[in-house]
Amino acid sequence: MAENEIAIEVRDITKSFKVYLDKGSQLKERLLFRKRSRYEERKVLRGISFTVKKGEAIGLIGHNGCGKSTTLKLLTRIMYPDSGTIKLKGRVSSLIELGAGFHPDMSGRENIYTNAAIFGLNKKEIDSRIQSIIEFSELADFIDNPVRTYSSGMYMRLAFSVAINVDADILLIDEILAVGDANFQSKCFNKLREIKAQGTTIVIVSHSLGQIEQICDRSIWIHEGLIRAEGPPKEIDLEYLDYMSRKLQDSNKKNAEAEAADSEEPVENKQGKRWGSGEARIKRIRSFAADGTEQSVFRTGEDIRLTVEYNVKKPVRDAVIGFGIFDMNGVQCYGTNTRIDKLPEFELTEGGTAEVTLKNVQLISGEYMIDIAIEQGEGIPVDYYRQAYKIQMISAYGDSGIARVDHSWKLQR
Repeated sequence: MAENEIAIEVRDITKSFKVYLDKGSQLKERLLFRKRSRYEERKVLRGISFTVKKGEAIGLIGHNGCGKSTTLKLLTRIMYPDSGTIKLKGRVSSLIELGAGFHPDMSGRENIYTNAAIFGLNKKEIDSRIQSIIEFSELADFIDNPVRTYSSGMYMRLAFSVAINVDADILLIDEILAVGDANFQSKCFNKLREIKAQGTTIVIVSHSLGQIEQICDRSIWIHEGLIRAEGPPKEIDLEYLDYMSRKLQDSNKKNAEAEAADSEEPVENKQGKRWGSGEARIKRIRSFAADGTEQSVFRTGEDIRLTVEYNVKKPVRDAVIGFGIFDMNGVQCYGTNTRIDKLPEFELTEGGTAEVTLKNVQLISGEYMIDIAIEQGEGIPVDYYRQAYKIQMISAYGDSGIARVDHSWKLQR
């Protein structure tokens, strides 16, 4: 690759952090209990190298703690590597700490000027862009109010709108495509596609493999501080999913006994996500692909088999078992139960497993939470488990909304 074609060059970077085991918060504590200042050094990056061409979009994937977000922060120079070199060519805009430069007592308009200046724009450049920023954020009615009066969603909208309107050569993104409601998310996603088409180099860190596949030309899988694999997103994502599925199976085997013990706890919890009379209790939820592989990530159009294991303390007559699927904004995508589906009336007298197969699931790319409920009679909750299980959908399509609708086009001239 020619030198003038490279936008980002990362060479053998390493990064470690000191993790204090029990550090005192006051000077007196530190003097009296010096041993509390013991720490261990954790090496997050162990020598990774990669290059990104101008106009190329790459995705960094991997499980939590693997080093992908640290890599992005090193690219933004929020922090610096212990060793190795990083070279970036051009103006850099980052969507990592959205609104990091905002002042709560300043208005939205004033914060636009301050934040855009941090990205390197002068006043004349900001003047020419400010109307586009305000229009994209959809906050015209609130733009002269102090940002401390904004909701978290409004705050994120404004920060995103500034970051993508600075005409950057390189755009760095860390898990921020969940800004605002579903319509605004779609708008942000389309804007990123537009920016990419204009030749901006993009680096994305995301757990949403669907987003990676729709935007990126290449995926880099970081595993325990090293690059495990890189290549076309569809190929690397499948390798990663296979690894995570095997890891999930191993984890479930190890935790089976612990979950059985936990099933004896009362139904109520402090978060208010679970309630009911407690005669029966949901013990374990699992999801499987059509071939029997246990996994929590599926492609649009695949079958998903859900199994719900439960314990019974007292018989539950006229029992009903149901589920609901919700997107991350809390919008219900689908829900049903054994009564709606007209299954014969049944009674829970001892522990067992309920299984439901969802055919040809047409949910689009994204994460979804599943509620599981055991009820008695006409909606009396026995164990209602809210946000009990999470699945992720990935898709080769670029459509938006909640679910895919089969369709065909006919163009006449």
